[in-house]
Amino acid sequence: MKITVDFEECLKDSPRFRATIEEVEGDVCELESKLDKLVKLCIGMIDAGKAYNAANKQFVSGIRELAQQSTKDEVIESSLTKFAESLQEMINYHTILFDQAQRSIKTQLQTFVKDDLRKFKEAKKQFDKVSEEKEAALIKNAQAPRNKQHEVEEATNILTATRKCFRHIVLDYVLQINVLQSKRRSEILKSMLSFMYAHLTFFHQGYDLFSELQPLMKLLGGQLDQLVVDAAKEKRDMEQKHSTIQQKDFSNDDTKLEYNVDADNGIAMEGYLFKRASNAFKTWNRRWFSIQNNQLVYQKKFKDNPTVVVEDLRLCTVKHCEDIERRFCFEVVSPTKSCMMQADSEKLRQAWIKAVQNSIATAFRDKGDDGEKLDRKSSTSTGSLDSGGEPKEKSLKGESALQKVLAIPGNSCCCDCGQPDPRWASINLGITLCIQCSGIHRSLGVHFSKVRSLTLDTWEPELLKLMCELGNGVINQIYEARREELGARKPQPGDPRHEVEAYIKAKYVDRRFVRRPSDEELRNKVVSLSKQEKRLSSSSEHLPPRPPPPTPKLRPGSNVSGQSAVASGSEARRDSLFCPDELDSLFSYFDNSAKLRSIKSADSGIQNSADGSREMLANAPSSNSLADAEAAESPPMAMPATLPPPSPCKEMVFYEPKEYSPGLQLYWASCARSLPDMAEALAHGAEVNWVNTEDDKRTPLIMAVQGGSLVTCEFLLQNAANVNQQDAQGRGPLHHATMRGHTGQVCLFLKRGANQNAADIDEKTPLTIAVEAANADIVTLLRLAKMNEEMREAEGPYSQSGDETYQDIFQDFTHMASNDPDKLNRYQQYDPQKP
Repeated sequence: MKITVDFEECLKDSPRFRATIEEVEGDVCELESKLDKLVKLCIGMIDAGKAYNAANKQFVSGIRELAQQSTKDEVIESSLTKFAESLQEMINYHTILFDQAQRSIKTQLQTFVKDDLRKFKEAKKQFDKVSEEKEAALIKNAQAPRNKQHEVEEATNILTATRKCFRHIVLDYVLQINVLQSKRRSEILKSMLSFMYAHLTFFHQGYDLFSELQPLMKLLGGQLDQLVVDAAKEKRDMEQKHSTIQQKDFSNDDTKLEYNVDADNGIAMEGYLFKRASNAFKTWNRRWFSIQNNQLVYQKKFKDNPTVVVEDLRLCTVKHCEDIERRFCFEVVSPTKSCMMQADSEKLRQAWIKAVQNSIATAFRDKGDDGEKLDRKSSTSTGSLDSGGEPKEKSLKGESALQKVLAIPGNSCCCDCGQPDPRWASINLGITLCIQCSGIHRSLGVHFSKVRSLTLDTWEPELLKLMCELGNGVINQIYEARREELGARKPQPGDPRHEVEAYIKAKYVDRRFVRRPSDEELRNKVVSLSKQEKRLSSSSEHLPPRPPPPTPKLRPGSNVSGQSAVASGSEARRDSLFCPDELDSLFSYFDNSAKLRSIKSADSGIQNSADGSREMLANAPSSNSLADAEAAESPPMAMPATLPPPSPCKEMVFYEPKEYSPGLQLYWASCARSLPDMAEALAHGAEVNWVNTEDDKRTPLIMAVQGGSLVTCEFLLQNAANVNQQDAQGRGPLHHATMRGHTGQVCLFLKRGANQNAADIDEKTPLTIAVEAANADIVTLLRLAKMNEEMREAEGPYSQSGDETYQDIFQDFTHMASNDPDKLNRYQQYDPQKP
């Protein structure tokens, strides 16, 4: 070890020693400054390297996406995949290099500065302090008077002690200086050598990696020349084929269609036909028809799910139609409906008629009439979730909300920019969105768009069905109807955010691309929806009969005149979902939790609420009856000995309104369960709480209750419909749902904050109506909701949303209403004219 400062010289404390010390201290100070600068530069280099790696990762991700898009070309896919893997390895090597730089330069040199230089500074402070003390002792010893012996002794003792301390500290200081001067070389060289070895390893790894990749690169280089030659040859062949086909005469050449029952794809015959719509205007639309699996189906677009015209051709007949104005028409008639179609020529008409006849013959020959159930007609109940008599959606067990929503045609890409694999949705619009567009939708406000995650949020069944009823295709047909006409460019994935935001605002806020209907078009639309509603109403009138339940037995000692037993002799309805013991447990639990007044429950099924009212619940399911009423504090209200016979609600009659408006379209579309027409009306500026002053001041939400669709009600509520808005009779949506026995809608309105204490002009609340209609399930829901509300009030203003038991019960009703609505259907409706 080279000694920078001599130990013997330090004991003398000579000027040469002081000069050396001063020089060393200046050198250490400069060393510290340089090391700090180097560490900061190293940190900057590491941060820049991480940013470089991040950009490289995005670039490699782009290469992978391009490779995935090129799955049909094996050469491009395999080459790009291999290149992406190699570049990813280089990114990993870069990451290792920067980690080594951080360890060898940043961490190691920082440790040297913080530890060794800090010890040097502490030793310097002690040295400076003891030097000053020694100087003071020398001065005091020199100034001691000769004739004062005690002062001379004191000064001598102090000087001796100070010199001893000085020698000890100065030796330690010199040792610290010599060690530091020696260690600085090893630490700096060790750090830099480690960093250079990291670079050596990095370049060796890169060289080895690309040496392995070099044969593939040479092979591709050799194939490129052949690929260029093949591309030029294919271009010439395509041009020659194009020229040949262009010169062919198609003037008298009808497309040859033949019926082939043994076709590989199962499609016996297919081609374009004009189809006459079943609406009031009898419009003709060109569709792609096909005969497959013994069914006649058609599609508007290739990606659309086929629409079944005839489910079983064995039940059909086909005939020419010469009594209409159009040529080449024929009709396929089934037991439930008929379909008028038009071919392009007489040859094509004969070919299609023969194909249908052959398909009928083939189906009978292959399957035979083995007693199979051919009658597939089904009546649409008032509580059903299905719209327009369409088949119910199959239950897809184990699939997430993401899978169900993305399965809708058009939903696999963002509705606004086309980004594939979206993960967000606008629940009031019924569309899927990418993460960038979802952020823009959030900025619009919930009055325009309510955004929810398809993967992170929980989805209620009615909301999930709403998303599946609409979709990107339906909404874009409305909100982008005039986009191409106006020459507006639709954003693409990767476009700047400000461009996408401007487009979304123009689309949903300004509604610039919406096609405004003319007065005649609006009138035709409203008339069509009203007729559609009449067809739905007529189909729900013919319901399967139910056997009459047994007459309930009176309890011994009951007074028939005072408390009449409510029988169900003429009642056709299903059993309650709760038995009396379950109801007793539920009500007792809630009353105890909320510390409410005790509500006793006995075999009667009649409950006395906190305000003294008498409310009736169903008896045991096996009896199918309502039992006797217990005495209450207030005088008992008269109850009929038997329930009144079923009576339909007020029949909807279409009248010629004074003015046709989007609000009127929304009004009738809500009743007809047509979500696309409802969305179109809102896009045209319809007020969601529009009031029909010519029809008892009813609102679209009340008409949705009339239509019987839970999804329609959910759509209006998601678009800010007032769940408590009343009609001219003082009845809100909850009143109407109770009167019609729509248990699923009652459950939905209660969850959305409906006021169950609101009374109509006859002073009847929904609970009163449910009791009079003997609807045990709705009575149960209303009672539980009321008790839950009272429990929250008792717990104070900071209580949560309610008891877990209450939440579980309502969740069960929600799933049943969405997934198995038949269990909640009521075949008897409440008649307000009867007591």
